Amino acid sequence: MRSRYSAFVLCDQAYLLATWHEETRPSKVRFNDKHRWLGLRIYAADGGDEADIIGVVEYVARYKVDGKGHRLHETSRFSKTGGRWYYLDGEHL
Repeated sequence: MRSRYSAFVLCDQAYLLATWHEETRPSKVRFNDKHRWLGLRIYAADGGDEADIIGVVEYVARYKVDGKGHRLHETSRFSKTGGRWYYLDGEHL
């Protein structure tokens, strides 16, 4: 989760696509160059251990656009394939 947040901050499309599950992966990632990312806070995580194949993370990512603060609050699902975690989908809260 933290690495994907960092990839959004850096506009690293290649990393985001490489860590997106093939069943839900878009053809490209759209970035908003007006977003100024301020931080990530993880509120809960379920799964994600060595034996797990599904993990869920609830987080809030804060950012500003034109000086106004915003929050992206989401519960994200991840799936592990071949020992690697992939972003599956998320629900905005």
